[in-house]
Amino acid sequence: MEARSKLPVHLPHPNPTVSYWQNPPNPIADLRSTGSLPPNAVYVVVGSGISGAFLAFNILKKRPQAKVVMLEARRACSGATGRNGGHTKGASYRSFLNHKQEHGLEEAVRIAKLERQNVLASQAFAREHGIDCDMHRSETVDVIFDQEQWESGKLAVDYMNKTIPHDTEKYQILGAEDAKRKSLCPNALGAFVYEAGSVSAYKFAIGIIKLALERGLNLQTNTPVTHISKGSSNGWRLETLRGAISTKNVVLATNGYTAHLLSAFRGVIVPLRGQITAQRPGSHLPSPLPLTYTFAYSNGYEYMIPRPKGTKYEGDIVMGGGWANLPGEGVSEFGETDDSVLAPAVSRYLFDSTKRYFGDENWGEDHPDGRVRTEWTGIMGNSADGLPYVGEMPGEKGLWASVSFNGHGMVICMKCAEALTSMMLDEQPDLDWFPHSFLLTEQRLKKPFDGQRNQKPPAEMLEQKSNL
Repeated sequence: MEARSKLPVHLPHPNPTVSYWQNPPNPIADLRSTGSLPPNAVYVVVGSGISGAFLAFNILKKRPQAKVVMLEARRACSGATGRNGGHTKGASYRSFLNHKQEHGLEEAVRIAKLERQNVLASQAFAREHGIDCDMHRSETVDVIFDQEQWESGKLAVDYMNKTIPHDTEKYQILGAEDAKRKSLCPNALGAFVYEAGSVSAYKFAIGIIKLALERGLNLQTNTPVTHISKGSSNGWRLETLRGAISTKNVVLATNGYTAHLLSAFRGVIVPLRGQITAQRPGSHLPSPLPLTYTFAYSNGYEYMIPRPKGTKYEGDIVMGGGWANLPGEGVSEFGETDDSVLAPAVSRYLFDSTKRYFGDENWGEDHPDGRVRTEWTGIMGNSADGLPYVGEMPGEKGLWASVSFNGHGMVICMKCAEALTSMMLDEQPDLDWFPHSFLLTEQRLKKPFDGQRNQKPPAEMLEQKSNL
């Protein structure tokens, strides 16, 4: 893993696989608000995913007259946000006890509350602004197929339900028979049920960018940033393939690609290539399924949403994961920034997974047009401690970042953007609500990456049982 974490991080591939969500692309996909790159701006946001979209919107909401430019290496929202699995799901219990052990109970609660509030705030924002993005609330079920996952999950859920405030997720624990009935998975050992949802994150982020464009955002797509350096007058200079732009404030929303621009993140934020498939449901499954899913086993998990009623391809199953079943538990996918290719072994695994999880009887026959509608890859950004980096680079005035969301961005990005905007613009930011462990510090930058932290159940959960 050490060797993979130190691989050079490249610019986004110019010809990525076509994401289900981006077909067809939105009319602003290739927008350049001005024909040439502006020579300067007050704020330059690099990246046009959910983080960059909210950062640009928030800045212009608080500073309507500010000159804000957004630079995107490829088409608008062509990175992780536009290539994810469509899940809005906190699953805070999977990390809560680790957070408690490493950061204390108060901080663990802060993180769990932020995840819950981020999901609700995203749903409210889409409603308030009339963004058509297939935002859908539903129950979710985490179907457990491994005894250690089951025991550690029960321990965490029981502890959370007893000790933390009401404004976090509440969980229901189902034994084997109830889990099989609820999930339609005949081999379930048990399940955890709580509230989650689904969304076209691509349509959501594009909708936010359009709101920012109405407020004066200058969007420059297909404009990769190749280098950032100190400029004149204590500012910054960004080199692109179309020229240079100067600014007082660089705002990085570059997630898995961040280390390409800032050497301080090399070996700290590590790209991870994920793969997703969109499948037509079997003939015996309800269409659409009423639940979203996680399927958890000994060394990983898959996640799945059904496309809700009234959406394009209603009833389709969108599933991601599978890479943990590659040799070395997917070590070959770490350090990868090439989302132009598929991993054949993951394609086969995800193809087989739906029928394997639901069983022959519950699945039925494949659709006459075939099981798989399409599949694609995307690049996530994983941090050494499993948490994002939010704030100003230590010792680098005006160089800001909200990056490295560990495949969990749809439940933390909006609130991270809110916090970073406050840090940049407010004289006295009130950030008591924001997890201190998310802040960008020198100490965190010194911690090297040693592997993804949210795949396996934390063994210490069971060891801690007597102390809870």
